[in-house]
Amino acid sequence: MGKLLRSGAVISAMTMISRVLGLVRDLVFANYFLIGGISDAFFAAFRIPNLLRRLVAEGAFSLAFVPVLVEYKETRSKEALHDLLDHVAGMLGIILLVISIVGVIAAPIIMFIFTPGFDSKPDARPELAVDLLRITFPYIFFISLSALAGGILNTYKRFAVPAFTPVLLNVTLLISIIWISPYFDEPIKAVAWGVLIGGIVQLAFQIPALYKIGMIPKLKFKRSHQGVKHVMKLMVPALLGSSVAQINLLLNTLIASFLTVGSMSWLYYSDRFVELPLAIIGVAIGTVILPKLSGDHANKDPEKFSSTLDSAIRIALMIGIPAMVGLIMLAKPIMAFALDNGVNGWHDVEMSSMSLMTYALGLPAFILVKVLAPGFYSRQDTKTPVRIGIISVLSNIVLSALIVYPWYKLGYIGPHAGLAFAVAMAGYINAGMLYYQLKKQGIYFHQKGSASQKESARLWVRDLFRIGVALIVMAAVLWWLTPADSWWQGATMWTKVGHLLALVVLAVMAYFGALFLLGVRKQHIV
Repeated sequence: MGKLLRSGAVISAMTMISRVLGLVRDLVFANYFLIGGISDAFFAAFRIPNLLRRLVAEGAFSLAFVPVLVEYKETRSKEALHDLLDHVAGMLGIILLVISIVGVIAAPIIMFIFTPGFDSKPDARPELAVDLLRITFPYIFFISLSALAGGILNTYKRFAVPAFTPVLLNVTLLISIIWISPYFDEPIKAVAWGVLIGGIVQLAFQIPALYKIGMIPKLKFKRSHQGVKHVMKLMVPALLGSSVAQINLLLNTLIASFLTVGSMSWLYYSDRFVELPLAIIGVAIGTVILPKLSGDHANKDPEKFSSTLDSAIRIALMIGIPAMVGLIMLAKPIMAFALDNGVNGWHDVEMSSMSLMTYALGLPAFILVKVLAPGFYSRQDTKTPVRIGIISVLSNIVLSALIVYPWYKLGYIGPHAGLAFAVAMAGYINAGMLYYQLKKQGIYFHQKGSASQKESARLWVRDLFRIGVALIVMAAVLWWLTPADSWWQGATMWTKVGHLLALVVLAVMAYFGALFLLGVRKQHIV
């Protein structure tokens, strides 16, 4: 498992660079564009192709393609492997081209389906949202081919390049916001063009790495190709099973379009801060263990398969739970640093911090889904996650109706936070059912060395107790050292940055220091 940690550390480091730069991008955006109709229009136009990216490219395609690619790499000839890559690339390219063309032509219909509430609000900009969607929609073509390249590189354990690639999107968006937008009559359109250009740059960046390992696909098209049919068969059900959280967020976008103008922007900013630890922890671990689990399954080694899952779950919980507590306790300071900048005010800080706290409640579940789902996809079982995904989506719909509708009708402040809470609860339903099925099917079983199942369970209880104690220490440090709201309202930007970074560092030191004093060492995790 040392290789798992090292590979995960590489991805986490690259992802950290990307996410920090993404945070800078969002801060710059918040300084250039007032939260309201224009920002809501952009976030809606960006979220739709971004959702498709996660559904098709990073979600269903990667989870269906990588196990088949690993199988060919382990059991077939190099010629058969190249033939698979060529035909998968050709089929994917044609499908994506058709989707992109349809998306541009049908942009008004698509936008109305996903944001029907825009037309009923005087401050909304539905026509601008359509124009922006026409610009951003082809992003799905380039970013999905980029995901194909990333899947190949990850299979060959070249994790750094695909992990660094998202940095380039943030660079192009920053250039668009700061230097290009002033030349547009509608400055926000420059940012939309930045999204499209960012997709092109991300694909181009990975081509030299593919060339170096001799794996640049030649686009070929043959519907009857056995490998392509197998990938497509796995991919169709994986569309839902792999991206339940994103579908739930899309439902939130639809509902938020009926709420107060600005709700979509508040949800976007709070979601971005939850995405930071989710990507660094959950996506990194999930990306690394998928080819590892696929190899364990292909080599018929169930003990290694279960051990890989066990270590991944331990790491996810040990880091994910304190990240949740930290986000909840620092929600207002984070949003004060991000949004209270002279363009947007303290009201936006309060509203976005409410949804950040409720989103953050689901962070451990979101991370566990990223870790547990590969346990099925690596075995080429897409049906089980799909059934669970359907239940999770339906749960989110029911929870949203039960929470948001009365919240909104009774006139309480911040009904958008109820949407975030529904997503969090649906995440726990998803993670819980995935875990249950892994145990029920005998895929994941407690086994550490020669320890019995009972002993393994005892060790888990001990570890969770240690995590709980360390969390109390960390929470006490944050509660004692975090200034009142009035301090954050009056502090300068750089003072906020310094204080917030200090709080994060002290919280991390308090948590891991407490774990160390309680006897937790690396070997207890992996």
